[in-house]
Amino acid sequence: MSLILALDTSTSSGSVALVKDGKLIASHIYSIDKSHSSLLHVMIEQMMANASFAMSELKGIAVAEGPGSYTGLRIGVSAAKGLCLALDIPLMAINTLEAMAYQLARRSSDNCMYCPMIDARRMEVYAALYLHDMKEVKPTAPVLLEEYAYEDVLPTSKILFFGDGSQKASEVVKHENAYFASDIVPSAEEVALLAVKKFENKNFENVVAFEPFYLKEFRTASSFK
Repeated sequence: MSLILALDTSTSSGSVALVKDGKLIASHIYSIDKSHSSLLHVMIEQMMANASFAMSELKGIAVAEGPGSYTGLRIGVSAAKGLCLALDIPLMAINTLEAMAYQLARRSSDNCMYCPMIDARRMEVYAALYLHDMKEVKPTAPVLLEEYAYEDVLPTSKILFFGDGSQKASEVVKHENAYFASDIVPSAEEVALLAVKKFENKNFENVVAFEPFYLKEFRTASSFK
């Protein structure tokens, strides 16, 4: 039995999820104004109890590695590492933007590109671009939004910009092929599901050395290639 616990604290919307033998069996989502530290462990304990599993039955921990909130990522990664060390089980890291794109890809048949965006500051976002089959078109990068953003792709492809950073994108990206959805947030469900393959392939992180995926230097979206 492969029982994997997943955590996502990339933004103010935190979540935990549980997957057993490749199938999602439980998840809890919460939204906070302050720190994830006040709710994360409580939500883990409640979910495990509701699913009738003991922590000792876990075979691995998956965590959203970022990009995202500096404080949020540190809390999630610290919690994941602590559980791995205490239970002597492996750690798997999943890119937050990849998990966001998978959230749409696994539920939709629309033939469009997905551009998950996480708000950073001013007109800056963390973004990536994926095809519907999850092939990466543009890698995860810090992006400074400007008028000509994604002009190399929009003329020939529909793009759904989503996440809490997409509201800023809608203010500058004006094209008939651009669509926006700001109410979609990261979820531990996709982190859990994407971690299944890593678990099967034993693609594990070094628990002691692992650090969140921080992005600092911003560049214009026209150079995001």
